[in-house]
Amino acid sequence: MVKYKHKKWPGGGKIYGRGKKIERLRAILDASAYTVILSGSGMMAECGYMGMKTPEKAYEIEKTYGVSPEDIFTSVYYNNRPAEFFKFYRDEVLQGDVDTSDTFRVAARMEQKGKLKCIITGNIYGYPQKAGCRNVINLHGSIHENICPHCGRKYPLEYIRASKKVPLCEDCSRVIRPQVALFGEMMDSQLMTRATWEIENADTLILLGTTLDSEVFSKYIKYFEGTNLVIIHKEHHHSDSRADLVIWDEPRNVFTKLGY
Repeated sequence: MVKYKHKKWPGGGKIYGRGKKIERLRAILDASAYTVILSGSGMMAECGYMGMKTPEKAYEIEKTYGVSPEDIFTSVYYNNRPAEFFKFYRDEVLQGDVDTSDTFRVAARMEQKGKLKCIITGNIYGYPQKAGCRNVINLHGSIHENICPHCGRKYPLEYIRASKKVPLCEDCSRVIRPQVALFGEMMDSQLMTRATWEIENADTLILLGTTLDSEVFSKYIKYFEGTNLVIIHKEHHHSDSRADLVIWDEPRNVFTKLGY
């Protein structure tokens, strides 16, 4: 496995102010032939949803349901206790189906102008697509895709949301399966291959709301061999020093200043 190679830009630390860093980011994007974005869990918070893995939300879920998110959001619960699974899914998971962010609206304009080639996300809510982005890789699937595992009939999100208890296929009465990766499940190999290809071909890789040590993205970042590795997130992280450019802010506060 090849580790990413790049020349470190000295502005990644505290030397240059935020305004200069945004100018530098715009220059990087203008010169980039192939830009790819990795959209992390921090982007859920920017869109107005607290992910179930955050300590506060995980505590609230365990207090309400008597089990942790890692226990209930699994294939074991889906297969053996479908009523409890879908109550949790409707009441908690689908609450993340909120509006998108200005970050993704800018990203959509960048894509239309040929300045952004792909967004890779671990979120299941389709925030980039809601903003108009077209080339998106949903590593963990999407709440908007639901299929009967027996006959293959597809169902919209509204059908799942409107179900009283367990959503059943109207053709064969089997339990419908949301096309999202549950905790402990294997990732889709085709999606992994696509994500790896995009990162290998990028000359600029931008991490939004995540870090280089991300549980989701670290296995892909090591394939990056481009020129500029950029991180935009709110909190400092020990791995930030490995990037070429780091801006500590909400991504929307940065992207809306780029002029796209």
